Amino acid sequence: MKWVTRSHIHVDRVACPWLITRFIDNQAEFLFAPPSEVMNVAKREGAIPFDVGGQAELDHHEGRCSFESIIKKYDLKDKALLRLAEIVHAADVAQDIDKDPLGRGLEAIAVGYGLRHPDDEENLDYQFEVYDSLYAWCRLQVAKG
Repeated sequence: MKWVTRSHIHVDRVACPWLITRFIDNQAEFLFAPPSEVMNVAKREGAIPFDVGGQAELDHHEGRCSFESIIKKYDLKDKALLRLAEIVHAADVAQDIDKDPLGRGLEAIAVGYGLRHPDDEENLDYQFEVYDSLYAWCRLQVAKG
């Protein structure tokens, strides 16, 4: 399946492809387009749009970030994944940055990777390791209770 989002990825547009690949579609192909072209690309390519700035089902809605909207749509219940969603939300939603103590750190990591790897596909390749590690930490935290 093809998925499309805005180019110049940041927190949510990295977290969502990680979530999609690890829990929904392990053969996912990600496309990146200028914000004004995402919905056109989605239609032309038969791709599922996400994190488009409020224009897609899998987007920021009702206080959720796109990562949380994907979790809701696909009814994912993994407690470690839900913990990770809290961190992603804090890092991605500016007014909620301090709602989780790890939010500022994840946002800083996203900025750093964006500076070091401006190519979206390359950025994803590197940052998936970050999300794999953060998810492992969340699993440990959940197991501890």
